[in-house]
Amino acid sequence: MASTSSALPRDICAIDFGTSNSAVAVPAQEGGQLTGGMRLVPLEGRHTTMPTAVFYFAEGRHDADGPPRAFGRAAMAAYEEGVDGRLMRSMKSILGSSLIDQVTDVGGGRGVKYADMLAGYLKHLRRQAIQDGIEPRRVVLGRPVYFVDGEPARDAAAQASLTAAARAVGFEEVQFQFEPIAAAFDYEQQATREQRVLVADIGGGTSDFSLVRVGPDRMQRLERREDILANHGVHIAGTDFDRHIELAGILREFGYRALGPARAGQPPREVPSGIYFDLATWHLINTCYSPQRVMELRNMKPFYGEPRHHQRLMTVLEERLGHELAHRAEEAKIAVSGGGGCQIDLGLIESGLSVELREETAVGALQSDIERIAAAGRETVAMAGLTPADVDALYFTGGSTGLRLLAERIAADYPQAQQVRGDRFASVATGLGLHAARLFAG
Repeated sequence: MASTSSALPRDICAIDFGTSNSAVAVPAQEGGQLTGGMRLVPLEGRHTTMPTAVFYFAEGRHDADGPPRAFGRAAMAAYEEGVDGRLMRSMKSILGSSLIDQVTDVGGGRGVKYADMLAGYLKHLRRQAIQDGIEPRRVVLGRPVYFVDGEPARDAAAQASLTAAARAVGFEEVQFQFEPIAAAFDYEQQATREQRVLVADIGGGTSDFSLVRVGPDRMQRLERREDILANHGVHIAGTDFDRHIELAGILREFGYRALGPARAGQPPREVPSGIYFDLATWHLINTCYSPQRVMELRNMKPFYGEPRHHQRLMTVLEERLGHELAHRAEEAKIAVSGGGGCQIDLGLIESGLSVELREETAVGALQSDIERIAAAGRETVAMAGLTPADVDALYFTGGSTGLRLLAERIAADYPQAQQVRGDRFASVATGLGLHAARLFAG
């Protein structure tokens, strides 16, 4: 990360708290001496990014921080190994919703508030940054352009909740920067001339666009408001893709959009679909396991024209396999992201059961979302009073830009723009670090 100042304090950091992955930047040092730049913190071994995931163990004693937990890759490993407990992901998507103050069951007879769950993850990130005399008390947090689309009050509440969580874990000063603006600062390090760059930051929870004027003569300025030509976003991204893939490619084998038996000369009716939408939404999966709901679904067997669909659904509910299905949908999305197809093994539900996911199925499932995301990019340019021909560069960042179908569709609107791919998982954190260095420099 480029040097910005020789007088950086030791109590600053920047955090990219992402829907799917997170990263932290702190002042860089060598031999105990600050070098004047920022660096990404190794969070797990050599990895400078970490899955935004927490696993609550069903067994074990509470400590001062709460129930026994694992974070990041360790959380994912515990889940994949079948350890008794509950995996939490997509915590960022809870911000701005009524769930933030609710308590959820995490196993072992324990309940945890979603707000405390989020704060616990931030506390873990801060602890990873405390080393070699660095103890962050001031932070720049990244945020999407909109936590909640079209609802300013809920959007403000989301930022307030994130601020409260950051203060609760020891940050005394909390600043925010839009994630796509941060990505533009990262891109600016390689800019050799002044350009108008459209940043497409497509992550797990939001798709954000910013049109920013960048250049070597501008990068040292702290006040960049006049260089931010427009920003816009939609609350559609990777987790939505996963949900559509699961519905189209997996849950049809469990009764989604299937027909029930014909009755009294009437045409068959479609099986009620509410349970399937909840099973395909990470933060709602656990609601499917309540005894009352399981009993309700068990009594719905007569609504199914194909008994095997109902039997498979009940296996998922009774053995609490919903998160595993969501995980396999995510893996399938990744597998087809470069083209072709894949086979989804569902043998854990029923011996020999598998589903083929072909690229055309994925295209059909994701087409509407991809078009809405591309439209948000075009609207961003229009908000700046410009046309696609005025965009000099298109900068892709965020994990979901690895989806070929999406990147190609966005790029098609800007045929004259140079296409540049940043680090899909670290560009935002790098840019937030640059901003923190400029903001907090002594």
